[in-house]
Amino acid sequence: MRSLRRFRSCCLFSAGLLFCGVAGFSQNRPSLLAPTGASAPSGISVETDLVALPVIVTGANGSFISGLSLQNFRVYEDGRLQNVTMFQQGDTPVTVGLVVDHSRSMGPELPEVAAAVSAFAHSSNPQDEMFVVDFNDGVWVELLGGKPFTSDATELEKAIAAVSARGRTALYDAVAEGLLHLRLGHCDRRALIIVSDGGDNASQQKFSQVLAFARQSQVLIYSIGLISDTGETDPDVLRRLSKATGGVAYFPDRTNTVTSISEQIARDLREQYTLGFAPEKANTDHAFRKIEVKVAAPGHGKIRVRTRSGYFAAEGKPSPAQPSKGAL
Repeated sequence: MRSLRRFRSCCLFSAGLLFCGVAGFSQNRPSLLAPTGASAPSGISVETDLVALPVIVTGANGSFISGLSLQNFRVYEDGRLQNVTMFQQGDTPVTVGLVVDHSRSMGPELPEVAAAVSAFAHSSNPQDEMFVVDFNDGVWVELLGGKPFTSDATELEKAIAAVSARGRTALYDAVAEGLLHLRLGHCDRRALIIVSDGGDNASQQKFSQVLAFARQSQVLIYSIGLISDTGETDPDVLRRLSKATGGVAYFPDRTNTVTSISEQIARDLREQYTLGFAPEKANTDHAFRKIEVKVAAPGHGKIRVRTRSGYFAAEGKPSPAQPSKGAL
């Protein structure tokens, strides 16, 4: 918590100024805690002006298909064709949060954690801005060289190595904190990379609340699941968070190492398309809208398209902020 206290004081002013995203989010922090007796999404209200979709298009062999234009894409919301008003491709900078598990159960895996962070940082765009959220019983955002973000791989590696494994696992609170901290970034594209065994036994937030918040935040979530026979693990949590946001959950094995996975995630972020459209006004708050992206790419054979499954629509002003455990 020591780094988090310092972060509160040094970023009190900048938090009101900095804002990252093609989505027209309010700068007020959303409430993650639903009122008593309410369903999880009813505690979250975010006004969305533009829906941004990260889209990864690959061929049958898994390689990225580049060179597509807007005319190759069709975007559907609840089965209705949408007018795409934003199209980006190529290697543009990303704001990336590394959400790193330092609970007791992760002790034997810490060398793999360090390898994952190092491989990702060295494979990223030099203009990416990155940060680290460490967690065990508590959650704290590391100050990297005294700053909330860094592009320096060495600073990331030092931050990870400085924390030992102890305590329980507040994974859901850590993901929520990462989503909030992403708003302080400057890049149009945003992502979280979770390095954990997926188990949670210490969070104030519920999984359903964090999943709903992730869907509203228009953030790609990738997971590197370091699953062992010790401790409380839940790989399905990592799979669900990643799939719902358009990312991928990876589980290292003998043929798919932590290093190769981290490099693959970095390539994924550098080689994606971004499509944006303005949705119709929602009739009811927090209605989930299903998204489908179709791609016509003659000459490329069988292709695969990956994006997020949908989002929660919301009207009106954001609800008053209620800080989560370890929040800024």
